[in-house]
Amino acid sequence: MDKLYFPLLVTIAFSLIGIVGDYFLKLASDQKHPLTSGWFYIGFTLYASTAFGWVFVMRYLKLSTIGAVYSVSMILALTVVGATFFGEKLSAQEILGVILAICSLFLLMRFA
Repeated sequence: MDKLYFPLLVTIAFSLIGIVGDYFLKLASDQKHPLTSGWFYIGFTLYASTAFGWVFVMRYLKLSTIGAVYSVSMILALTVVGATFFGEKLSAQEILGVILAICSLFLLMRFA
């Protein structure tokens, strides 16, 4: 495995952990007192835990690469979570945006 693939996989893994944190924060936002709900603390803890992974990843990748990989993986995962768990619908423009996000990731991997 190329030495850059592992940090890229860690970046994607930690973005997925962030997505799980987003899921709990979304649940917290539906509560009467969101910042004191248990869902908020779970989401916050998951977000905070990703700091350890970022310290590792930043040793091997440029911030621009981390930002692009993180953003695209977050977009894709949040889209799936929103549609699957919260019944959110995507417009044609949003679907095109997701497709272009995937294309940007392929270009990044090709030329990084």
